[in-house]
Amino acid sequence: QAQLVESGGGLAQAGGSLRLSCVASGLAFSSYSMAWFRQAPGKEREFVAAITWSSGGTYYGDSVKGRCTISRDNAKNTVSLQMNSLKPEDTAVYYCAAGPSAGSWPPTRADGMYFWGTGTLVTVSS
Repeated sequence: QAQLVESGGGLAQAGGSLRLSCVASGLAFSSYSMAWFRQAPGKEREFVAAITWSSGGTYYGDSVKGRCTISRDNAKNTVSLQMNSLKPEDTAVYYCAAGPSAGSWPPTRADGMYFWGTGTLVTVSS
């Protein structure tokens, strides 16, 4: 049974940094593209960043471009999201997700992802 577990969320000040991690189990991790999405209260789930199975390609949502870096370690079944220059509008629950390794790239649609974690809350104070 596939399981994705996020960690690293918490409270940060505007301008600060956080690093989120997601550990996968029960799936052939290196066969999937991986992505981060986020959902703020009352809003739809929003694409944040994605990385191909081989780390050969990355893609970022406009709202985080230039401030976030996604990376993965297939040997450790881990995908990470380094977030810098945090803004109060980054406050959300962040989810990692596993998606198709080929075909629809970048995987910006939540309904195109196969497996999801339960999320980690990021709160950015002004």
